[in-house]
Amino acid sequence: MPPKSTPFSMRLSPTVDALITEEARRTKRSKGAVVEALANEAIHMRLFPGIAFQGSDWGRRAWVIGTGFDVWQMIEAYRDFGSVEALLDAGFNLEARHVELALAYYERFPDEIDEAIASNRRPLSELRAEFPFIAVIGDEPDAQ
Repeated sequence: MPPKSTPFSMRLSPTVDALITEEARRTKRSKGAVVEALANEAIHMRLFPGIAFQGSDWGRRAWVIGTGFDVWQMIEAYRDFGSVEALLDAGFNLEARHVELALAYYERFPDEIDEAIASNRRPLSELRAEFPFIAVIGDEPDAQ
């Protein structure tokens, strides 16, 4: 983990402080961790209008608003199809601006997206070790 920046203090309005305090309680994190996570998402969304975040507290993912795709999924599909045009012709109901936004986000935050792609590409044996109840379509019931 990279080192933290120099500490600074800030004052929150009573309303924001109450919301942050409740989020810290709900997620069992410090108020500082909550503020940092929210600031991180907010700056990403300001830098890339059309990007939002979804998912659990521990696994938030950037996605492209107006599509059903996380940024990592769009980047993986772009790589598989080889071009924006081929991806647009694949029938995913995407517009060029969606793919271009995902590509721009990836250019700025490649480690985040590459990590999500790598997590999705884990070997089946590794997934089975982590999730022993996993079922694979076409897999024999006795095959472990």
